[in-house]
Amino acid sequence: MPIFIDRRLNPKDKSLSNRQRFLKRARAELKRSVRNQVREGRIAEVDREHAVPMPRKDITEPTFSDAGDSGRRQHVLPGNRTYIPGELIPKPGRGGMGSSSPGNKESEDDFRFVLSREEVLDLFFEDLELPDLVKLNLKQILTFKPKRAGFAASGSPTNINVGRTMRNSHGRRIALGRPKQAQLDAIARQLAALEAQPPDTAMRERIMALREEFDHLERRRRRIAFVDPVDIRFNRFDPQPQPNASAVMFCLMDVSGSMGEREKDLAKRFFVLLHLFLTRRYERTDIVFIRHTHEAKEVDEETFFYHTQSGGTVVSTALEEMHRIIEQRYPATEWNIYAAQASDGDNFATDSERCIELLGGKLMRLCQYFAYVEIIDERESHIFGSTENGTSLWRAYSTVDGKWPNFQMKRIAAPADIYPVFRELFARQPALRKSA
Repeated sequence: MPIFIDRRLNPKDKSLSNRQRFLKRARAELKRSVRNQVREGRIAEVDREHAVPMPRKDITEPTFSDAGDSGRRQHVLPGNRTYIPGELIPKPGRGGMGSSSPGNKESEDDFRFVLSREEVLDLFFEDLELPDLVKLNLKQILTFKPKRAGFAASGSPTNINVGRTMRNSHGRRIALGRPKQAQLDAIARQLAALEAQPPDTAMRERIMALREEFDHLERRRRRIAFVDPVDIRFNRFDPQPQPNASAVMFCLMDVSGSMGEREKDLAKRFFVLLHLFLTRRYERTDIVFIRHTHEAKEVDEETFFYHTQSGGTVVSTALEEMHRIIEQRYPATEWNIYAAQASDGDNFATDSERCIELLGGKLMRLCQYFAYVEIIDERESHIFGSTENGTSLWRAYSTVDGKWPNFQMKRIAAPADIYPVFRELFARQPALRKSA
């Protein structure tokens, strides 16, 4: 019987390779289960760990066996510690594992596989990206921030590192044997004591020897400087490039009185997916949150998703606020500008005309991509789901959709529609050209 020995090196987490192989095998089932859980769960639980039930048929271990046409009937079963050749193995399926037949025998439920947050997001957002509409004349903006990078032998006097300089000086003085001041002081005291005594021949010779030693040490001390230019060290700062975010996403949400709790919940679910997608795939993308009723206001993430607000509906205020922010902070020559808007479509006819003017005259020339999602009643989905008829805002935006290839619009009627619509809006696609 052949013996297989796996000598491949494993990382610290020895089950990582097996886990990745399992994810690849069971990807379709995992994606289906995760989507169902997110569709039925709360918004806050979208990016948490998920325990996914898996059918038992998908978790069996691979086995080695002889080729069917070889005539041999021997089998190699990995991990067998129970049976030996010649023993009879009971046939599974009658009251065994996974059996649903009644009785008092124990059975096992389907296998539950826990996905980490990173694995959940990878399954959610594979094959998705912001539309490839990068400006041809977009500049690469880099800012340089000084960062400590050790020491240098030259530099500005203000950057002298006193500690490292004195350490070098001390080592050099020890290596070259520079006399210490204490040695000179000791010889000077001996000379003073000898000169105070009555002179004789031996005393004069001793004084002359001490003076010669004192002059030699003093000359050597002057020759070996306390701090030499070779000792000086400066703090070194290397400029590290800090790329600025070159893309910004505007999230525009209608929170007026016509948007009930169901509509707001669907809109928030859509924007939660968008927020997770951007922060997961694009680390340096700015996100601007705008809420509007009859007036629009830029808010932070917490206010956008969790604070309640109500009022009348004037959709154009959100577009005007977006245009104002672009002019102040995000010049179109230096930024890729994206926008996503969610509304129930309830708007005054005159204001819908104003929205057409803002989009066609200003915003669509600045935006790389604009996605509009309209929340409709689930009972009306069979009427408006596949027709151009609809609300005042939908009809107005349809004219924009016909003119600008970088404008897309979809309808959402139920939680089950959010993820398919999201994938349609942000699926990987070839580059588009904006019309003039």
